[in-house]
Amino acid sequence: MHIVIMGCGRVGSSLARILDLRGHSVAVIDRDEASFRRLGPDFKGLQILGIGFDRNTMIEAKVPEAHAFAAVSSGDNSNIIAARVAREQFGVETVVARIYDPKRAQVYERLGIPTVATVPWTTDRLLRAVIPDGLVSEWRDPSGTVLVAQVPYHRNWLGLPLAQLETALGMRTAFVVRFGAGLLPDRQTVIQEGDLIYATVLTSDMERLASVSSMSPDEVN
Repeated sequence: MHIVIMGCGRVGSSLARILDLRGHSVAVIDRDEASFRRLGPDFKGLQILGIGFDRNTMIEAKVPEAHAFAAVSSGDNSNIIAARVAREQFGVETVVARIYDPKRAQVYERLGIPTVATVPWTTDRLLRAVIPDGLVSEWRDPSGTVLVAQVPYHRNWLGLPLAQLETALGMRTAFVVRFGAGLLPDRQTVIQEGDLIYATVLTSDMERLASVSSMSPDEVN
């Protein structure tokens, strides 16, 4: 695969090195020549000096031949413009843009550009570090509207139908991890010792679910 990365900061250079080591063809675009030092002497890909959304620069980086384009520079506007040019003018099917302002993510998603909002992602990781047993998202959609979170539950739910827990908590189970293996539950699934339950949750409902998830059946009902 040929992958083009706009931005040779810490994220872009790390991504480029990993892809290069895995045998992919990689081109990195950055307007600061000194940034290419992050790639190291063993990097075999293209190093293109220029503006990431400039047509001639993108052609030099072989964007017309690219299987994927990742815009991960430090500027939200530059990232989204470059991603749109790659998608709309060069027909690259897989594009992604890093966005610092999470409020913009929903807008860009409507334009068909997948985004990675760094603030929500970083917040989730910090929450996991300081509140390891809390209700913290494992995954969220780029707009930040829907997430998947591991749901803690009271021991008294053991032996009861998972559907009963779903009804009581007002949640929808995405999957269950049992004995280290994932399974998709059905109406007959019973909660067993050690089950890890992951639910699909609206971000707006996160606080409510966190407050009731650890209650016993008697307390919820």
